[in-house]
Amino acid sequence: MPFRIFFAVVAAVVSLQAFAQAGTKPGPMQSGAHTSKPEESAPAQAQPTPAQGQSMDVGALFATSCGWCHSSGGREAGKGPKLMGTTLSDDEIMFRIRNGKVGQMPSFKGAFTDQQMRDIVAYIRGLKPAPK
Repeated sequence: MPFRIFFAVVAAVVSLQAFAQAGTKPGPMQSGAHTSKPEESAPAQAQPTPAQGQSMDVGALFATSCGWCHSSGGREAGKGPKLMGTTLSDDEIMFRIRNGKVGQMPSFKGAFTDQQMRDIVAYIRGLKPAPK
């Protein structure tokens, strides 16, 4: 139950932030490339990794990036499929995160470092049914 509460709080905070930015930033399924002017575009900043002195909670990273579509922390299907028990290989999962799937999943290329993608894959591999 505390796990569900955690995700509910994270989802509420993310929703409030998304609502506050609604007019200025693209939604989770949009690249935003069509809204940028050449003089406004800046190179993407790499996310800090634990090696750079930042602690990273992969559960929170998953919740705020992937949790929009993969419900219950990836344990249930939502807009996207259930990830717990996936038959995809680690390389296939990383490819999907990096490149997306047309009409089904956006590309997260540049949003995550390779280490963060490996951490997300490890998170997916470690998914167990939620305690009841």
